[in-house]
Amino acid sequence: MANFEARTTAGAGGITVSLAGECDLSTREHLTAVLLDAVHRARAVFVDLAELTFIDSSGVHSLVIAHHAAKHTGGRIYVMNAGGAVAAVLEMTGLDTLLRAPAEEHRHA
Repeated sequence: MANFEARTTAGAGGITVSLAGECDLSTREHLTAVLLDAVHRARAVFVDLAELTFIDSSGVHSLVIAHHAAKHTGGRIYVMNAGGAVAAVLEMTGLDTLLRAPAEEHRHA
């Protein structure tokens, strides 16, 4: 299994899922389960990518699944703090815009 960790923290504004390491096919099911659990527990889920060093289409797919699940329940999922190759993948797929956190929107406006 790849070097990957997903930590969940509940706060007043929602749930933050902090990802670290490499997110690929071997971690997809774990990531999807963590994100869906968070989506079912809170209307706002913030996915902190500051410590994520790699994401492939499997991780992108997990984010999209969580996005659709959140929309279905009237919630939202946001990504934040992406850098390097992870930010490039999110930009190429349009997820950087689709899942931009409100604080990030003000920075890019």
